[in-house]
This record gives sequence, structure tokens and C-alpha cells, in this order.
Amino acid sequence: MLLPVKSIKRILPSTVILAAIALLAWAAPARAQAPAGAEPYNGAPLCLPEAYPAAPTGCLPLGPAAQLREWAKTGLSYPQNPLPARHPPAELTHSPVYIAKINLPGTEPAKLYATLDDAVNGTNPVGSIEAGKLRYVSFVDVQRVNDKPYVMLKSGAWMRASPAAYSYFQGLLFDRNPTSSFGWLVDHTRARSAPGYASPEVGETIYRETAVPIYQKVSQDGTDWYQIGFGQWIERRYIRQVVVNPTPPQGVDNGRWIEVNLYEQTLSVYENGRLLFATMVASGGEPFYTRPGLFKIQQKKPLETMQGAFEADRSDFYYLEDVPWTMYFDQARALHGAYWRAWFGYAGTHGCVNLSIGDSAWLYQWANEGDWVYVWDPSGQTPTDPALYTAGGA
Repeated sequence: MLLPVKSIKRILPSTVILAAIALLAWAAPARAQAPAGAEPYNGAPLCLPEAYPAAPTGCLPLGPAAQLREWAKTGLSYPQNPLPARHPPAELTHSPVYIAKINLPGTEPAKLYATLDDAVNGTNPVGSIEAGKLRYVSFVDVQRVNDKPYVMLKSGAWMRASPAAYSYFQGLLFDRNPTSSFGWLVDHTRARSAPGYASPEVGETIYRETAVPIYQKVSQDGTDWYQIGFGQWIERRYIRQVVVNPTPPQGVDNGRWIEVNLYEQTLSVYENGRLLFATMVASGGEPFYTRPGLFKIQQKKPLETMQGAFEADRSDFYYLEDVPWTMYFDQARALHGAYWRAWFGYAGTHGCVNLSIGDSAWLYQWANEGDWVYVWDPSGQTPTDPALYTAGGA
């Protein structure tokens, strides 16, 4: 089924209708006032309102036909076509494990206990997880005591931790290559009637993670504006754009590749010249960039525990148990699900490319070890000097 584009008004602008009426009003008096005995006017009629690919003969391409032809040059049509896309199956968003967050202050180690009673009483610890700001564990049982959750790990140990929610965001599967660019909103906003902050807001609020087509880009007021529909423009900072490019990057020899755009924070999957899938991601943030280049998926692991620290005092230590759908492509840098990340479309990892649970599940099913991963930054802002890159991490 086709995915409707939200909040895009399918109305023919009144200016087009008025232009047509004006032309008809001009033609009618000309015929009515012809001198007696003169030959009747047999000029060419107005063309039917269609988007003619070439200048038509036998009719005048004015009024609605002219406007539709101009719109067609940017990919717009009336009525506006939806993206030829759909969401992947919803069941892919289900995490393969139960996840809990350790809510202790980042300066405190999280203690493990042999029994639930010991965990509740805080006695007889049998181990601990190092202090850190980002710590999650997977669990097989949860009990609430004194209205506080305690979880049992796969090892049988108990600890204080809270079952965690995660993002259900999903990208798009494409039935064919779209005729225009598209993208997702990364924050709630309303469109403006024309490029520029002075233009009035129009329509209803368009919500974060809504997919929209992008027909053209105009620079105004020191920023880029994207047209997403008839009289609807949104500034670039609200949108993460995918520019469809089915041409394989140099070095790709099997017609299958994953493109990671570091500037747009998007990921696209191509096979044999066709866009199959696209979504938003989170890549490495300064100074832990995701390294640009052409790589291959070296290893796939359905679950992977990731931990480490980059600062000398280990203040940035992280412990992430059973990270789902991991695909290593550049040393410790991997494509994988990120149950701890609520928003996508922003950089901020230690070098890995984070996806939602559902998106990483789809990608894991599609990708093979040995498939190509093309990482690039069209803005040129990401460093390319190999000496700046360590092994990377989550």
C-alpha cells in the first residue's frame, strides 16, 4: 500500500482558478463584439489542464495547463502523489530481549546480588557493574518490592533497575525509486507559505518523524528552505533529507550497498539500481566521528554486549548489554539497534551508526557479511585523516 504524506494539502491554488476564469472572460467578449458579417473566431482553445511534457500543438498551454507544467518540472503533481513507500512490518520493532536501565548516579557502581531479598536489603553483593552514565542490562524476570523494580539477569543475579521503553520509529520501504527527494522531520513545526521567516505559517503542525517529499530547495534568510507541497516550505534544520542516487559508489562490485550520509544523518539501502529502504540514524559525534570511506560488513551478531570508555578518567564509561542486530564494518564501528536512543537524525555516538530496533532488524535480515557500506559527508565537515580515528565504539 502507498504511504500517505501527512499534512500535505491537496488543493488547487486559487490563483490558477482565477487565471483560467480571466482568460475565459477575455475570450467571450471578443467573440460577442465581432462586427456583423465578420468570420467567427476560430483561434486555438485552451489546453486541458495537464502537465504536458512538451509544448502542445492545437491548443494554448495557458492557465491551469501552464501551472501544472511548471509544477511538474519540480516533481509536483495535482493531485499530489504520495511517496511510493510503506513501513516495514511492525513486528520488527519488538526487541529480542527485555531491557532495563540502571538509574543510579553515574558515579556509583551498580551492585549485583544472588537473591531478590539480598537485592532489596542491599546485603551480600556478589559483583557489580562499573560506574557510568549510560548503563543498560537485559533481564528475564522483574519483581516490584516496595513499589521499586528489581530485575533478574540471564546469569541469575538480581539488581535494582527499571524496565526501559525505546523508540518505535521505522524508516520506509520503497516499491520503486521516488521521483523526488524526501526526508523526515526531526522536530514539530508548521510550514510557511513561501521561503523565509517573514512568510506566514500555514496548515497544521507537522510532527517529528513525519516523512515528507522535497521538491526544491531555495536559499532565503541565510538558510535553505525545502518545498514539501503546494505553498508549503520548511527550513532545512527541521528536515533530514535523502537524495536518491542509485548509481553504485566507486568500488561497489555486486550491486548491493548501504549508504550512510553523515551530514543528513540518514541511511539508504540500494540493490541493482533501486532504492529499497531509507531511514534516519545517529552517527559518531565530535570527536568520535564515524569514519568516511568504503567498507564491508565483517561480522553480524544478533546480540552483542558493548562496554568501554574513551576519557582517561573513564567518566564516559558505558555498559550496554545485548545490543541487537549488530553488523561490524570498520573495526569496532558497527551498524546496530540502539534501545537507549529516543531520537534519530542527530550525531552523538562513539563512532557506531545507531538505528531504531525496527530498522536495525530489517537491515540485519537484508544484509550479508561482505556487503558494502559507503560512509560519506557531502558537506566535507567530517575529518578523513585516518590518524584521527581509533577503533570506535557504540
